[in-house]
Amino acid sequence: MKVEIFDQTYNVQADGDEHYLREVAAFVDEKMRAVAESTRQVDSTRVAVLTALNIADELYILRKRQQEVEGPLRQHVQRCVRLVEKTLETSA
Repeated sequence: MKVEIFDQTYNVQADGDEHYLREVAAFVDEKMRAVAESTRQVDSTRVAVLTALNIADELYILRKRQQEVEGPLRQHVQRCVRLVEKTLETSA
């Protein structure tokens, strides 16, 4: 299938959901246009690298937040499992 990003057409393989791939391409296009506008860059390679940095930053922040939530949540679940197991052992 073909997608357009920053006025360039790319042939990409869509093994799964084409709609999803189009949404991802639109997201990248939107980010590249925002970077180009805010930096007044016209070189598409520079715009692509700056966009990649911005998206990587967003991903890094989200992963860090996820780890901050998952760590305590995982510990809480493990404590609950131990309590349930202990309760089952004593009632058996």
